[in-house]
Amino acid sequence: MIEQVTVFAASSRRVPARYLQAAEDTARVLAANGVKVIYGGGSLGLMGSLANRMIREGGYIRGIIPRFMIDAEWAHRGLNELVVVETMHERKRAFLEATDAVIALPGGTGTLEELMESITLKRLGMLTCPIVLINTGGFYDPLLSFLEKMVEEHFLRPEHRRMWTVTDRPENLMEAIRSSDGWDSSAIGFALV
Repeated sequence: MIEQVTVFAASSRRVPARYLQAAEDTARVLAANGVKVIYGGGSLGLMGSLANRMIREGGYIRGIIPRFMIDAEWAHRGLNELVVVETMHERKRAFLEATDAVIALPGGTGTLEELMESITLKRLGMLTCPIVLINTGGFYDPLLSFLEKMVEEHFLRPEHRRMWTVTDRPENLMEAIRSSDGWDSSAIGFALV
């Protein structure tokens, strides 16, 4: 059963409206299914849209944010819980400690770093939960092509394609999580190519 998920998302305020809407739709789906959200704790961009909608829907949302972002006044002040950490490394570790799934909305380099670390940990069998990319407007198509190139050029095994699931619409998120292939610590046995 999916009780709690981690959502990676952009903090940019200048993104096209379709991405902000995808964040809101993701929050609506998660709240409607009683799923708690862990996210980066920000008040802007997709992070802010996600948090605001979770709050409006009566869902539970926990932010994890480094102190320097609090000092820069980037934190959302209306969350159910805001956990302050000292470093970005602590933040990423806290994102993954007790999550039932990882969800990547469109985002910039921070989102990409968090997503790729999650995929790497899953490849090593250190993270076993589903990873779902919400591919709004084909946002993740270039990354998916790059990952496919890694398979074709033998940097990843064909089995590694099972580490992530892709959906174009937040409305299909719960099904994407449920349909994700099983993964366990035995993945270390085929981590190398």
